[in-house]
Amino acid sequence: MNVTTRCDGTDLRQIAEPGELRRLIRQGGYTGRTGGLAMGRVQANIAIMPADAADDFLRYCQRNPKPCPLLAVSEPGDPSLPELGAGIDVRTDIPSYSVFRDGELVEDVHDIRGLWRKNFVAFALGCSYSFEQAIIEAGLRLHHIDARMGPPRYTSSIDTVAAGPFSGKMVVTLRAFPPADAIRAIQVTSRFPMVHGAPVHMGNPRLIGIEDLDTQCDSTFIPYPEDEEIPLFWACGVTPQVAAQAARLPLFITHTPAHMLICDTMNAALAAF
Repeated sequence: MNVTTRCDGTDLRQIAEPGELRRLIRQGGYTGRTGGLAMGRVQANIAIMPADAADDFLRYCQRNPKPCPLLAVSEPGDPSLPELGAGIDVRTDIPSYSVFRDGELVEDVHDIRGLWRKNFVAFALGCSYSFEQAIIEAGLRLHHIDARMGPPRYTSSIDTVAAGPFSGKMVVTLRAFPPADAIRAIQVTSRFPMVHGAPVHMGNPRLIGIEDLDTQCDSTFIPYPEDEEIPLFWACGVTPQVAAQAARLPLFITHTPAHMLICDTMNAALAAF
């Protein structure tokens, strides 16, 4: 099954209603990546944990707004996020979840109702899919979109600010542009602080601990003409997974990278100016 086709052959890119997409995901009709779906709508990173760790994680997000831009927080035991969409159920509405136990990734699953606890709190964090739409609408090219893949992802040497047991290095994603387009990309994404905002670094990747773009890539490296384009690095919503591993919570659940919660909220509503 490719990125946007469900098992019966339906092209999900033709479904504009986010609630309908969530229903398909809830029913097990789609378990793939969500990039390119419900264009114009916010997609959110998700982190779920026991309430006794939630205050520390909230402070971690507040101290690290670039990789962890907070969109919504559930009430303990309540799987809904009404600020982001009618009828959202974070136990079923994400195509794939990553389950961490004692800091170790133990499995990816498509439904967490069997793992849900009455004291769980769900956090929804902004995702780069929102600012990528703005980049595309500005007429700029994204190499990974051309390749029908996600952006190259790296664990940088940038420290996040710790809160309680949560700490770790910032995960970043790479997008490269010709110089004039790089300036424009910075301008465009600066308008969206709730979905990572402007890049955290531009230029020489060695300055943030990336010695080799290919071998250190945590996803798939997509080559670009290095003599013609400037690499820009944005904070990434995978950062909380690194923090969860450092916290070594008995149970911590996140979205699987690139498998997001599709929300009713419009991307345009998150623009700061």
